[in-house]
Amino acid sequence: MIALYLFFFQAPWNKLRGQAGCELQPPALQVDFGNSTRSVELNLSSIGNYQQVYHDCPQDGNYAIVSSTSDCFSGHWITVNQDHTPNDTEGKMMLVNAAYRTGVFFVTTLKGLSPNTNYELSAWVLNVCWAAFTCIPARPNLLFIVENSAGKELAKFVTGELPLAGTTSWIQYSALLKTPADGGALLLKIETKADGGCGNDFAIDDITLRKCMVNKSIINERPKQANKPADKQPIAPTKPVVKQSAPFRKRVQKEAPALLKVKIKDTLTTHRPVPKSRPAFTPAPLPVLSRANPVIKQIETMAAELVIDLYDNGEIDGDTVSIYHNNQLIVSRAALSAKPITFRLSVDAMHPHHELVMVANNLGSIPPNTSLMIVTARDKRYEVFISSSEQKNARVVINLKSP
Repeated sequence: MIALYLFFFQAPWNKLRGQAGCELQPPALQVDFGNSTRSVELNLSSIGNYQQVYHDCPQDGNYAIVSSTSDCFSGHWITVNQDHTPNDTEGKMMLVNAAYRTGVFFVTTLKGLSPNTNYELSAWVLNVCWAAFTCIPARPNLLFIVENSAGKELAKFVTGELPLAGTTSWIQYSALLKTPADGGALLLKIETKADGGCGNDFAIDDITLRKCMVNKSIINERPKQANKPADKQPIAPTKPVVKQSAPFRKRVQKEAPALLKVKIKDTLTTHRPVPKSRPAFTPAPLPVLSRANPVIKQIETMAAELVIDLYDNGEIDGDTVSIYHNNQLIVSRAALSAKPITFRLSVDAMHPHHELVMVANNLGSIPPNTSLMIVTARDKRYEVFISSSEQKNARVVINLKSP
């Protein structure tokens, strides 16, 4: 079968349950990594890129099963005072410092699955790197792979880049799976899609598989569409979900032997409180997720209103671009010319971090798509020369400078 890559967007959790018409049962599998009195045995010896260590600040290519982490790498990591598992005294999580090369960091077997049954597969994850410190950290991006017992890759889903540390708490990524008629054991692998080094460090907890039982009362509660014959009514899509736990404490706190079919029919959801001092996180859109996004310029500035002008760089050849600010589209398919595309951004304590991603909509008559960005901040002027293509965007990061 063709492997499916599933990306995650936003909508309410209750809507997923209603449209899926199911109630989630107690976990058939839950990897919570244990606590101070109960250990969870993990057989990860087949993983070549990672080694287990026994302290709360693992180096590149290492992981640890810990209850907390703090004061790591001169403050480059956030402080996480507890794992995700609710009501778990000194509960533990898997803390991963990504290896320099992408690869698998977790493997487990999904056993005892009922045949021809829907399950929700989920995991809670958290970026532990600060947005900017001594480098521009790569954001974790996790790939979930389901294989059959013969090692055939059957289905995939990706989280997309995790939110910046400090802008959100634990986030749950999940997808609905349907087992084949003959059932059977499956293998779940989780790997990193980004290289390690600066950034790409994260915690993961409560990897869970739960049966999704059909609830006819929920299905019957769906609003009916008027003036359409029953046999022509559209099927309501099922939305997988991203949920979030309670806010941080203190500073931070997707076949079996036959076929496994992934029943994902629409978009993902998140449901989270928005911290007063932080902007709401918006998941990366497909033009950002599907291309490389190297940082070409990082600017630190005192609080100011920035004026940003974007010109064609060189001969006017029909280049058009779209611009995303913190994953939100602010300029759509604008033609670059000698006349600037102009917009403004406020950098202050309420808006300390900005990411601008330039997406080439075409390559013009003279590839690649090139432009000149001029950022004016108070009495300072920054010139940023940008080159983007159908495979690579260009990202500019702007941060509030510490006093």
